[in-house]
Amino acid sequence: AFQTQLLSNDGHNPLMKKVFDIHLAFLKNGQSEAALKHVFASLRGFISKFPSAFFKGRVNMCAALCYEILKCCTSKVSSTRNEASALLYLLMRNNFEFTKRRTFLRTHLQIIIAVSQLIADVALSGGTRFQDSLLIINNFANSDRPMKATAFPSEVKDLTKRIRTVLMATAQMKEHEKDPEMLIDLQYSLAKSYASTPELRKTWLDSMAKIHVKNGDFSEAAMCYVHVAALVAEFLHRK
Repeated sequence: AFQTQLLSNDGHNPLMKKVFDIHLAFLKNGQSEAALKHVFASLRGFISKFPSAFFKGRVNMCAALCYEILKCCTSKVSSTRNEASALLYLLMRNNFEFTKRRTFLRTHLQIIIAVSQLIADVALSGGTRFQDSLLIINNFANSDRPMKATAFPSEVKDLTKRIRTVLMATAQMKEHEKDPEMLIDLQYSLAKSYASTPELRKTWLDSMAKIHVKNGDFSEAAMCYVHVAALVAEFLHRK
């Protein structure tokens, strides 16, 4: 009944925020297994009904949803992991369809950014469970008949590969957390691997700057921020 109001300004309006926040609250606060099944079903309908709010308007909704779904992908309950993996796959697929089967870059980016944020949290401590979820997503992409002839399956594979790289690098970081130089080195190589993706490169440069400040290396931290400023300036100049 309120579709027009909800979609005004590509979903960036107070009404949509309230409706979306209610949906998100169910994922943020622990629910029973039975309740979660309905929450995931409701979210699937929500994404299908309002694609432009996720894939065209501001990035907030897509970012917040990716973050919460990824947290569910590490759940101890296998049915929740399966549902979360299916929802994440649906989000990528809908994004791909929304761009007329060109790319799902927005969701790709938001997933990697969410993984980078979750690593700092203890939320990705269930590493093997998360790997299982990545496997489920890959299997969905490989067995999705209508998508066979498109670039979609290989893009999904590329995304899961990138996530594994980030996870491996952060596992190494954990080993070297007492060795600030080595830690910074690893972060720097991660930032470099995302040279083509300004948003992600910025995420890792910010993270590096924080470590430098913590260690009292202020000129190094300043260099990171100069790099971030240059990235933003370059990006704005291109636009």
